[in-house]
Amino acid sequence: MKKEVITPWEISGEINYSKLKEQFGTQLIPENLRKKIGDIHPLIRRGIYFSHRNFDSWLKDAESGKKVSILTGRGPSEKMHLGHLMPFLAAKSLQEKYNCNVYIPISEDEKFFVKKSLSFDKAKEFADENILDLIALGFKPSKTFIIKDFSYPKVYEYSSKIAKLITYSEAKAVFGLKPESNVGWSFYPAVQAFHILMPQFIEGPHKTLVPVGIDQDPFIRLTRDISEHSTINLNKPCAIHSKFLPSLKGSTKMSSSDESEANLIYLSDSPSEVKRKINKYAFSGGRDTLEEHRKKGGNPDVDIPFQYLKMLFEPDDKKLEEIYNKYKSGELLSGELKKITIGKINSFLKEHQMKRKSSKKQLKKFMLS
Repeated sequence: MKKEVITPWEISGEINYSKLKEQFGTQLIPENLRKKIGDIHPLIRRGIYFSHRNFDSWLKDAESGKKVSILTGRGPSEKMHLGHLMPFLAAKSLQEKYNCNVYIPISEDEKFFVKKSLSFDKAKEFADENILDLIALGFKPSKTFIIKDFSYPKVYEYSSKIAKLITYSEAKAVFGLKPESNVGWSFYPAVQAFHILMPQFIEGPHKTLVPVGIDQDPFIRLTRDISEHSTINLNKPCAIHSKFLPSLKGSTKMSSSDESEANLIYLSDSPSEVKRKINKYAFSGGRDTLEEHRKKGGNPDVDIPFQYLKMLFEPDDKKLEEIYNKYKSGELLSGELKKITIGKINSFLKEHQMKRKSSKKQLKKFMLS
């Protein structure tokens, strides 16, 4: 079995989420808390966001009408894929329920520092393209604020205030040796901490929730450690941590670091591309033969098409349960399950791609300068 590796920049091996929760010192989101929220995106309702830091405290303020906000950022890549959607769909769902502000920093700087082959101009280009996809998701224009690190004038000012509170040995202990590749990367933890605290720098102290993959928790921990320092005097950020959307072939995470078509479904994919990728590459929980499948049933818990329905594309809990039971009993075949998932993904992408075409017209409504 491949060794588990989980850092803000690398994910590999079989991930044990229970072990990871203990290692990071986070808490499970209890079932009663999810039920209390009620009608919310399946990512939260079904426990894909499984771990938290003070989510209960954020919810208490949100439900009592106090000022709260949400922060979730994007490290831009050439094209966005399904895995990139998770924090934004969670943020949008919470914005709709609690009518709160959402801040979305775009970290072209991080990608520029980390990827040796990425040019400065390409990093900016990717940021602009990714922003159009984010706007197309349907955030409220009056309550959603997008910034780009290379052009937002306050980035260096606020990051500098934070950088003075973080020793190099602290950053190194949290992130390991990789940030030593260049001084830009070494400084980036301060920029990321600014992102996490940005709503409070702009609006004053209040509770901010950060939906992130569990691999990003080191940034949360570091920011919580310095947030209440007397020189900035802000609240500790709250966080909810998600599991990873698996790749088509069933590896731990759908990731742009593996750009093979056997791994990713892009938001720009055509209906025929989605159909081909799912049918050809999606790992199946079905049996080897039709006879065996009918007799023993499939395994939806490892089946990638089912996982995509569960995490992103089937909002109806009763319908999902029905698909689960039919597949497990052998009544529903792997090809039939794939067909359902293909239809759901293509329906989502058709609407998304249409909305993206008009995103440029809305750009000024979202950009914070």
